[in-house]
Amino acid sequence: MKTLTLISLIIASFNIFAQETCSRVATINYQKVLVDAGSNKKGEGLRFYLEKDPISSKLLDQYQAENKPTLFSASTSTVGSLLVLAGLLQTNKSDGIQNNNTLIYSGSILVALSYLTSKTMKFSSEKTLDQAIKQYNKRNTPRIYFSPFKDNNGNSNIGLGLQQEF
Repeated sequence: MKTLTLISLIIASFNIFAQETCSRVATINYQKVLVDAGSNKKGEGLRFYLEKDPISSKLLDQYQAENKPTLFSASTSTVGSLLVLAGLLQTNKSDGIQNNNTLIYSGSILVALSYLTSKTMKFSSEKTLDQAIKQYNKRNTPRIYFSPFKDNNGNSNIGLGLQQEF
């Protein structure tokens, strides 16, 4: 029963990442503009406006570079998933490091740490996008009304991303 719950939580976390980019909208000239062109091109919807300002353009490029998937994140998630799988497939009840509960718990902790680390890094990179928009708004028109830290209803977006909608 514990393993079924764990597997469903892991699958649900993938759905959260997929829905994250669908709801980010900026207002420019009273029109809604989709900020993210996809999961690989975050902030690309603002490029047309931000490239008018060289500082904003550099900050947008930096933001997109910070949001690329890392080898660390992929490897720790893979190793954690393999540990959970090894714990589920193990039939003997040995002691020590090869105990199936030890493998399942350590793999679960590794996947959770990888998830929280990647969310923290993505949240901190949102400051760069906010700076790019502020730099653009200082010197250019039309103004961009968007805060990467708030959703479309004005609520703070801090947390695990569980309140986002598509």
